[in-house]
Amino acid sequence: MFLRLHLRDGGRVPASVQPYFFLSYAHTPRFGAGGPDPDMWVERLFRDLCSHVMALTNLPAGAEAGFMDREIRSGEGWSERLGAALATCRVFVPLFSPRYFASEMCGKEWFAFAQRAIQHEALSNQPAEAIVPALWVPVPPSQLPLPAERLQFNHNTFGERYVTDGLYGLIKLRGYAEQYESAVYELAKRIVRVAETVRLDPIRPLDYRLVPSAFGSPSSTARTLHVTVAAASRHDLPEGRSPEYYGDSALEWNPYHPVSQRPIAYVAEDLVRNLNYQTSVGSFDDEAGHFDSKQPPTRPEILIVDRWAVEDEQRRTRLAAFDQESRPWINVVVPWNRYDHQSRAKESELAHRLEETMPVKMSQGRAACRAAANGVANMETLGQILPQVVEAAAQQFLRHAQVYPPAGSPAGGADRPRLLGPMGMNGPPATPRAPFPPNAAGAGGAAGAGDPAGAGSAADGIADGADDNDDNDRGDADDSES
Repeated sequence: MFLRLHLRDGGRVPASVQPYFFLSYAHTPRFGAGGPDPDMWVERLFRDLCSHVMALTNLPAGAEAGFMDREIRSGEGWSERLGAALATCRVFVPLFSPRYFASEMCGKEWFAFAQRAIQHEALSNQPAEAIVPALWVPVPPSQLPLPAERLQFNHNTFGERYVTDGLYGLIKLRGYAEQYESAVYELAKRIVRVAETVRLDPIRPLDYRLVPSAFGSPSSTARTLHVTVAAASRHDLPEGRSPEYYGDSALEWNPYHPVSQRPIAYVAEDLVRNLNYQTSVGSFDDEAGHFDSKQPPTRPEILIVDRWAVEDEQRRTRLAAFDQESRPWINVVVPWNRYDHQSRAKESELAHRLEETMPVKMSQGRAACRAAANGVANMETLGQILPQVVEAAAQQFLRHAQVYPPAGSPAGGADRPRLLGPMGMNGPPATPRAPFPPNAAGAGGAAGAGDPAGAGSAADGIADGADDNDDNDRGDADDSES
């Protein structure tokens, strides 16, 4: 309660009530009725890590050396406490295993912490690598989702047996007791070193039940998404517009300056990558002539628009032409900084002109998409709403992507057609496979549970929840309120 009150009131949380590390692990089901609890080995690891952290630091008596959710999973309000721990811990320690990356709950924990690190990096322009992975059961590199694959971490420093057997193998076999103690001590030292080097500020907890998974759905392979920015550079600004928010290209536009130290394109890229996407970025001015609505899409896309962009008549004309082409797999996000005095003074005028320029995109899709198009007030709100906008774009991609029959299958055969893209392919793949899971469009989108059925046509890939993404949906658009 003390922790939640501090966060709710916007005050700093004393270090003594911040968990030093958060242990994220996949719960293993019991084998047979009345069998031993398999998670007791994780609890032993947790206790050993806490003992080492207390010995290696000057944490006061009673301080939370670590956090794991074993005691609170069945308690009332446990998700709120979980969110508070993720919002305040110094280091995130995921226990890698095949079961871990198949767990939506573990993916939610990863997403919530990684989003906090992305926000910290945007505000400070300093790296925030505060994830320290540990091998519980070794996982082949080919089975790692993109967020885990991107981590720069050398497990070999913890010992050869640790790499081949993981902590579970070391803790279970008496002959490896010395290797277990050594690996756990090295892991604790790494946790302390990272915690003392990277100082993440606490944030307001996310609603753990609503955040997506960083791993996508269980059956998903690598997916791609493109982020495009429609903005001026400092060299072609409207008369009187301050250059402090702009750089040498549209990709250097920083609408949340001076609070944010990073351009919006790269913050959005990191947020989308945290949803298990391969992401690319580009300028609308450079790509405007390459859009062709007659061609099937190869990937979902997000278009980030500066309202000031419509002050340039040539850019306004290109945006209007873009809006008239049917591309529902491209959703619009409009960052808007009300602490930018010039923008605030012309807010009504610029908003009205953008709505006149892009009436289709400004009213397209579900409530979250319309809220994003009507103005995203700050970095925190961007982090909350962008995953929903990405999910909606991915669903529309599934509806409109071209399908191809599997190579060598006879006409009318049993094999179902596969999607083209979104991996940037230019023709039917030699050995086709579905780039999205069959029902990635279901509840949770990138985080939703996969359907074990085979890949279908683009339309078959839309789950029952796809109706929420109807282009004419006029539901509540309060999602962007901060």
